[in-house]
Amino acid sequence: MEGYAAVLIFVIVGFAFAFGTFFISWVVHPHNPNPTKLSPYECGIEATTQPRDRYSIRYYLIAVLFVIFEVETIFLFPWAVKYQQLGLFGFVEMTVFIGILVVGYIYCWKKGALEWV
Repeated sequence: MEGYAAVLIFVIVGFAFAFGTFFISWVVHPHNPNPTKLSPYECGIEATTQPRDRYSIRYYLIAVLFVIFEVETIFLFPWAVKYQQLGLFGFVEMTVFIGILVVGYIYCWKKGALEWV
């Protein structure tokens, strides 16, 4: 039970910091809303549709593909850090890994999943 005291203190300080910063920002920010500040911002262009309109499924497909390839490439950093210790085995494994990523990318490209229309 004694070992958990530090964890409990850490959690309490974390929550206190999070809620404290939100409270302080709420107290000190100016309270003067106007229609210009409350309107949605779209690169300086007036909105022509409602914010709740439906998006094309391609938007979500691109987002999911981005997340998949981004998460997969995050594995390159630990490999680069331990490259000297992994030697030829690590190099071959990463070559296979990158090959699989390239094949997946080419497959997505050929299927037209990366077209933004």
